[in-house]
Parts: sequence; structure tokens; C-alpha cells
Amino acid sequence: MEEKVKKAIELLDQIAEDNSIPRNIRRGAAEAKERLLNENEPLDVRASSVIFIMDELANDQNLPLHGRTIVWNIMSQLEAIFSDEKK
Repeated sequence: MEEKVKKAIELLDQIAEDNSIPRNIRRGAAEAKERLLNENEPLDVRASSVIFIMDELANDQNLPLHGRTIVWNIMSQLEAIFSDEKK
């Protein structure tokens, strides 16, 4: 579980630091990272809220293709966390 969270955070950092990605999407990635690191909420709640943010970012028409691939990868990592927490 912890490994999936680390991977998602690394990918969020990758988006937040990529200057070829529009600023609003980088801001969204930084916000998503903050939410994921907020240990005041259960992990499944954090994962689902970040999935929602990532879904909005993935649908942004200004997101370059490589950024969209990273967003989908993050969503996949988080969905695995969300699924594991529900078991």
C-alpha cells in the first residue's frame, strides 16, 4: 500500500514540476499531492478525492498527451489503493 502512495506522489511531483504542462494542471497536481499526504483522513477517502481531481485534470483539453498518460497512471495507482482499502 505504502509503495503505491509513494509512486502516486512521485508522479504528482513529476506533473507539478513539468514546465510543458499548463500552470493550472500543475497547481491541481500540487493540490492533489497535499490531499494525499493529509493523514487526518482515511487513506481511501484521500485516494478517492485525488482520483476526482485527476479525472478533472485528465479531461482538460490543454493537457499534453504525455501529461495525460501520467494522470491516468496516477489514477490507476490510486484506484488500486482505493480497492485495497475497501477489502
